Amino acid sequence: QVQLVESGGGLVQAGGSLRLSCAASGRPLSGYAMGWFRQAPGKEREFVAAITWNGRSTYYADSVKGRFTIARDNAKNTADLQMNSLKPEDTAVYYCAASVSLPANFYAYSGEYDYWGQGTQVTVSS
Repeated sequence: QVQLVESGGGLVQAGGSLRLSCAASGRPLSGYAMGWFRQAPGKEREFVAAITWNGRSTYYADSVKGRFTIARDNAKNTADLQMNSLKPEDTAVYYCAASVSLPANFYAYSGEYDYWGQGTQVTVSS
């Protein structure tokens, strides 16, 4: 079992930045691919970014490409999401997730992730 806890959410003005962190306990994160998803009120959960277990490959939703960066530190058992140039439409609850075995073409599918955090709220004001 892996327990995931997100932190770093908050209120920021449009154009600002936030850094979300996902801390893991229970097992080393090095055995898991990691992903970030988000869910806005009244909308379905959507993929944001993912990173392979070794950090060699990253994937992004088109809506955040060039603005968000996912990274991991297996020594610290963390996976972070740096969010720059934030827009009001980025407002959502952000979740980190871990996958034991993530096929290369399925990183955007929430069903492929085995463990989830409780989420952290990000609010971007205009």
